[in-house]
Amino acid sequence: MPTKLASSTSGIRKAVTPRVGACVLVVDDEADIRETLREAVEMLGCTAALAASGADALELLRESRPCLMIVDLVMPVMTGEELLAIVRQQPALAQLPVLISSSAPQRAPAGVPVLPKPIDLGAFWAWIRQNCHCGSA
Repeated sequence: MPTKLASSTSGIRKAVTPRVGACVLVVDDEADIRETLREAVEMLGCTAALAASGADALELLRESRPCLMIVDLVMPVMTGEELLAIVRQQPALAQLPVLISSSAPQRAPAGVPVLPKPIDLGAFWAWIRQNCHCGSA
């Protein structure tokens, strides 16, 4: 599915890949990393939606509910920490499993699983298999 480009309120171009019914939401500002993680998710038989910022992710979460979310911490527009704080405050999303994928793992909030970049694919796949509820993994 092609990526849709739109202007955010800050004027920064954002990348949102809508995929209704995707079981994994990948949130990372680096296009190559988003694409690599999408491919890794799809190797398990799951589908992925992609967002370039926390703000983009919230837009996608208004449209659908994935089984889990992979989040980078250091992003423009809205950081991963800000996204996670908003998600945890919304009753419908509060229990959404989240994995932090970051080059700054020390910034991860307490109690949230972290995989430092570069990602260990075995650990990544194991976490998805453990937390995906749609049965695809």
